[in-house]
Amino acid sequence: MDLTVLFFLTSGLFLGWSLGANDAANVFGTAVGTRMVKFTTAAIVCSIFVILGAVISGAGTTHTLGELGSINALAGAFMVALSAAGTVYMMTKWGLPVSTSQAVVGAIIGWNLFSDSVTDTSVLIKIFATWVACPLLAGLLAVSIFKLVEQFLGWGKFHLLRLDAYTRLALICAGAFGAYSLGANNIANVMGVFVPVSSFTDFEVADFFTLTSIQQLFLLGAIAIAVGVFTYSKKVMLTVGQDLLPLSPVAAWVVVISHSIVLFLFASEGLEYLLANNGLPTIPLVPVSSSQAVIGAVVGIGLMRGGREIRWQVLANIGGGWITTPVISAVVCFIALFFLQNVFNQQVYREVRYELSAPVLKKLSEHKIPIKALQELRGKSFNSGVQFLDALHAKRVLTDDEDRAALYYAQTGKFVVESEKIYLLDESWFTAAQMEAIRNLSARTFGYRWTLAEALANKTSEWRLKDNSKVNKLYNKDINRKLDYVYRTFSVNE
Repeated sequence: MDLTVLFFLTSGLFLGWSLGANDAANVFGTAVGTRMVKFTTAAIVCSIFVILGAVISGAGTTHTLGELGSINALAGAFMVALSAAGTVYMMTKWGLPVSTSQAVVGAIIGWNLFSDSVTDTSVLIKIFATWVACPLLAGLLAVSIFKLVEQFLGWGKFHLLRLDAYTRLALICAGAFGAYSLGANNIANVMGVFVPVSSFTDFEVADFFTLTSIQQLFLLGAIAIAVGVFTYSKKVMLTVGQDLLPLSPVAAWVVVISHSIVLFLFASEGLEYLLANNGLPTIPLVPVSSSQAVIGAVVGIGLMRGGREIRWQVLANIGGGWITTPVISAVVCFIALFFLQNVFNQQVYREVRYELSAPVLKKLSEHKIPIKALQELRGKSFNSGVQFLDALHAKRVLTDDEDRAALYYAQTGKFVVESEKIYLLDESWFTAAQMEAIRNLSARTFGYRWTLAEALANKTSEWRLKDNSKVNKLYNKDINRKLDYVYRTFSVNE
């Protein structure tokens, strides 16, 4: 692999280290702070399970960050990760359990502003909503679980020494679950921006299983998280475990298990599949803040006790960190991208062009989108999504959903289905019919993503999207993920 690629990946590893240093406190902070679990034991268990969670279940939340901003240059991904990591590191030095999710989202928005890329407000609102829902849900769960545990302990009448042993074991098990959930939910923060520009290729491990390019990225990021846990997480653990609210060992366990459940809910593709197949509303797969989940659980227990023991000044400092983190990260990223591009002559983004050609206008018309007022823009080329969107808004004829459709269909590119690249695809991810359709397009060139997608759908119905009902939501999501993989594989940068 090119040494330049490895160098640019170091910022992702730094971000992983920062996440481990900061967010391990959310998994084992209450256990270590109450002296029920030794720091070394907590660090070992946390490291093992965060790696397992990242590699096995880490793909679910990555897609959401990709919708917010698709970083299309390695140097840009490097600076996004570095800006987020620097912000988290600064907050960690101050002993504040900040949100790595917020730092990454802020950095992505900074890249969008610098590259003149469109920030999808619907995705941003969904992410903001989870930032509010996450601590509230954790607090409600903590109160409910705490009351159930109190009733169980009152019924069980355990001996003090036996209760102590059970509590220690329960804290370790809850921490393991929490670490797994942390890896599954937050690895997208660490390596998600590198997925569109990854140069890794799939390879088989001893003819036993295939490690995909994304899993290789996640494994590197998870190892960096583990190093952060061991080297720098103790100070933040004590902030969460001691400074905010004095906790009993049982309350500490409730906090950890509540936090872990919340992270799991926002990362579980299995749960999403179960809900969607039964026609129920699904929980968005978003990399939520483990810090917010823990603080929400701690405050929930504190309020249940009357709120007198909560150290409100500490809570205010933490809340201030949550508000300023995405802002600082966005500003730092924007300024750093300017220097990286103009001082060090690095390509931090690739220009994406948009054009309302005749085929695009025809496609928009098929979707019942009014194109009469757009005829003046026919044949014009725009150098960025923001420029194109401004031109559409000047016509004042399209809704937000129609704007998004126009952005999708008008985005130009070059996709060449080369036979050599077909062999690089992970065939185990596709059905036989889907792979055959790809092979049948060998040597063909496409100027838009959607024309490639339609060519595949014309070869087999297994590449076609279905109606947008709740039952078909996951099916369409799977097809779109496969299409993104195909686009990345056959894209040609001119």
